[in-house]
Amino acid sequence: MSMPITASRTKSTGEDVSVCGNSFPQQKIRCYEGEVLDRLLTSIKREIATARNSDVSLPEKLWLKQLFSVGVNEITRVLERMPPIPANERSSLSAKMHSARLQVVLIASDCHPRLLTKHLESLAISKKVPIVFVKDKKRGSLRLGELVKLKTAIAIGVKDKGNQFNKFISNGMIHNFE
Repeated sequence: MSMPITASRTKSTGEDVSVCGNSFPQQKIRCYEGEVLDRLLTSIKREIATARNSDVSLPEKLWLKQLFSVGVNEITRVLERMPPIPANERSSLSAKMHSARLQVVLIASDCHPRLLTKHLESLAISKKVPIVFVKDKKRGSLRLGELVKLKTAIAIGVKDKGNQFNKFISNGMIHNFE
């Protein structure tokens, strides 16, 4: 069973741990692969289906558009427009804000050239948005695309709407898959 890699300081040496080729000292970045990635994506799909069944007022594509930011350009746009909020105030202020906020950014680690997504990492770190790398040999972008009913997706941002799916992301995804 493969465990997620997190960017943090090691207890014994205090060095930065490299994640998917990068090292960030004060931001938690996860890289999921193997069985843990399978469980994570299966649980996200299940939660999407549950949330969709509870709200069938919109067509599926529009509903997914409200729940996710899909693509590097759209995620960049949302991140640039987000005001930075301290981590301890994130949950209380997110429901009150009318502008779109991202709760987490999922990035396919098989993206080439790497420069396409390189800026998302620093932008997400500056806005205190967690980053999750999906590492599945050459299929990371295919796996992310399945979540939003597209063929491929290099990056997906989960919009913070304060609904049941967001509660799963904040509790289940961040804590249960560590």
